[in-house]
Amino acid sequence: MSEFDEAAWEERYGSADRVWSGRPNPQLVTEVADLAPGTALDVGSGEGADAIWLATRGWRVTAVDFATNALRRAAAHAEAESAETAARIEWLHADLRVWSPPEGGFDLVSAQYMHLPAAERRDLFARLAAAVAPGGTLLIVGHDISDLETGAHRPDMPELFFTADEVAGALDAGRWEVVTAEARPRPGHQHEGVHITVHDATVVARRRLDGAP
Repeated sequence: MSEFDEAAWEERYGSADRVWSGRPNPQLVTEVADLAPGTALDVGSGEGADAIWLATRGWRVTAVDFATNALRRAAAHAEAESAETAARIEWLHADLRVWSPPEGGFDLVSAQYMHLPAAERRDLFARLAAAVAPGGTLLIVGHDISDLETGAHRPDMPELFFTADEVAGALDAGRWEVVTAEARPRPGHQHEGVHITVHDATVVARRRLDGAP
């Protein structure tokens, strides 16, 4: 399956009852649990665990994915959580490689494990940064490139991976305060019964209140 092919992801989501764990991503929970709710953009929303977690905490969420099967499943999961939760989420079908969110439109922009070739990745992250409102938070998390040496299940495509410093270094210091830029360890697994430590390239940045839109 191509990592970037919409039809292949449609097939993957359509051929299994559940692709992901159903739990929100751990760095999202760590970094956002204490933030006051506002408007959030969840990119690459998949089966909706992050969007639902945000909505249950009062956020109004725009959740974007290019797989309609994933969006349908996510919407059903939100309805199962509660009508109030479902009403807080807008599910949007779009290809993030070309879609541009409204500039300054969100108090939180979260991109979890969006792995693209370098040029497309830099372009996407720049558009996501532009979507953060003054005073808002940008959260970008990915598999750190060091994971390729751990035996973790990762595509053998080094160009898809990045470091936190790479992402943070692309932000204009006049507009952004970088709160966190690190390779954050967490438990992982190599295969059944074999536990390893993997690292999430984690960037948390706040848009300065006087930063230009």
